[in-house]
Amino acid sequence: MASLNVGNLGEYLREQRRSAQLSLRQLADAAGVSNPYLSQIERGLRKPSAEVLQQVAKALRISAETLYVRAGILDERDRDELETRAVIIADPSINERQKAVLLQIYESFRKENGFEVTEGPDAAAPAAPTARADHDTTDPATAADDARRGDGGDAGPAASQPSH
Repeated sequence: MASLNVGNLGEYLREQRRSAQLSLRQLADAAGVSNPYLSQIERGLRKPSAEVLQQVAKALRISAETLYVRAGILDERDRDELETRAVIIADPSINERQKAVLLQIYESFRKENGFEVTEGPDAAAPAAPTARADHDTTDPATAADDARRGDGGDAGPAASQPSH
């Protein structure tokens, strides 16, 4: 078999596997791939799919985006944006409204600094906040204030009364 241009990926996977103190067989089992197939990936003989890379990344407890970049599936600049978005979306300490607002602010800063905002399935974000006639949530500062309060700008009398 001719060696593909995935040697960098294979070497990186081998380093990560060894630092995790996993045998090739253990990683293959954890990732749900065959031992020979994983060996071929490490030796640069096979180019795995994004799905296989995701399974291997999960088994190694590392970023799938890092493997995508090393495999040539994802551009380095795209990875940084996707990782930032993924961290925001995965954060359990903030609610969906706060995540949406934070992502809007992040996108507005990227646009302001001349970067394109990634479109497509990998860039999926929580639904954008809706604006009310008496409360403009399209302004990032106002939206951020609403997000900190956690009320989405709907702090009316009902919101301030304790529930029984």
